Amino acid sequence: MFKNLKDLEDKFDRLETDLARPEVIKDQKRYQQFARQHAELAKVVASHRHLRKLEADHAGALELLHDPDDDIREMARAEAAELEEAIEAAELELKLLLLPKDPNDEKNVLLEIRAGTGGEEAALFAADLFRMYCRYAETNRWRVEILSSHYTGAGGFKEIIGLIEGDRVYSRLKYESGVHRVQRVPVTESQGRIHTSAVTVAILPEAEEVDVEINPEDIKVDVYRSSGPGGQSVNTTDSAVRITHLPTGLVVTCQDEKSQHKNKAKALKVLRARLLDAAVAEQQEQISEERRGMVGTGDRSERVRTYNFPQGRLTDHRIGLTLYRLETILEGDLNEVIEALGTYYQAEALKSV
Repeated sequence: MFKNLKDLEDKFDRLETDLARPEVIKDQKRYQQFARQHAELAKVVASHRHLRKLEADHAGALELLHDPDDDIREMARAEAAELEEAIEAAELELKLLLLPKDPNDEKNVLLEIRAGTGGEEAALFAADLFRMYCRYAETNRWRVEILSSHYTGAGGFKEIIGLIEGDRVYSRLKYESGVHRVQRVPVTESQGRIHTSAVTVAILPEAEEVDVEINPEDIKVDVYRSSGPGGQSVNTTDSAVRITHLPTGLVVTCQDEKSQHKNKAKALKVLRARLLDAAVAEQQEQISEERRGMVGTGDRSERVRTYNFPQGRLTDHRIGLTLYRLETILEGDLNEVIEALGTYYQAEALKSV
């Protein structure tokens, strides 16, 4: 895994030289390209150089094990043991840096949340989850924009789609996809019985126009009067938009804006992300399995995570993580969960390497 690192170091050194050349500095496009490559290699090169220094120090300590002085030999044994631990940690760090990068990690995401099994209670929990992710976005200084929403009478969401923009959003949220199960006493439950409901969450990388080109002839655009909670324009203007992608049958609707043009732009953004997701899945020859694997059917049994309100417990079933601080997690304190998932899947990737 480390055999090509000398080539990477040589490339890093060449980039450093190039970045100091006047003709490169004048060409900002070229300069930014070199600077981006330099930044990508910097951590790997620093990690490799640190590992090489530790290995050299360890070799020196081993040589001192043959010293005639007892005190020096004892000191060398202790130092060698410490350096062996440090080398092991440095090798792991370097392996993680060398893992293939997910090309979508830098992207913004479309967060899709849909009520599954459980009726109105599932819709209410969909609203709770959307609020949780919004709070988490706030702590990371990300921006959230609602692209589409379908409210229910009691204040829940049958479906809500939001765009989250910021630094490396997909890399943090990509493992949130799946069925989220909630166990609690609904507000409508008069006898205090605990109900189990389910909500599906899908995290899709935002697709730019260069990623997915939509032929205008491949879409059918319908406009109609918006419905549901709203202002004076609700049910008075044809501002709601429904876009059907004819080759795939995908349908996206948006009615949140008063402007038909804004609704169409938002609907196209959602459609583009869904088409990119489908294209990636098709390349992997697992389109139907991957989509089901991401969001399931909304059935209670297909859960990746359980939120148990009576016990104040969150359990992520994929990694066996259980935390008894549900209230703070629902307020957006998700770092411990997200970092544990990232560590687990990194370890799985290392096994495959």
